[in-house]
Amino acid sequence: MKAPEFSREQKERMASKVKGYLRDELQQEIGSFDAEFLVDFLAEELGPYFYNRGLADARSLLNEKMAELDYQVQELEQAEE
Repeated sequence: MKAPEFSREQKERMASKVKGYLRDELQQEIGSFDAEFLVDFLAEELGPYFYNRGLADARSLLNEKMAELDYQVQELEQAEE
């Protein structure tokens, strides 16, 4: 699977969040270039896990809705004499 592509603005926002997290939680300061590099790494290495989880959640919801639809179609069936 290819790494997700983000707009410049999205990447900058993500890098800003990484910088803020590292500063606030780990007392580490990094520059924007390093933060964007880390965002790229996380997207490439961890992105598939989040993507697959999203697909699994979508599949579960779809199965639930299909079961509801199947029930509604069964309700439309008429008795055969």
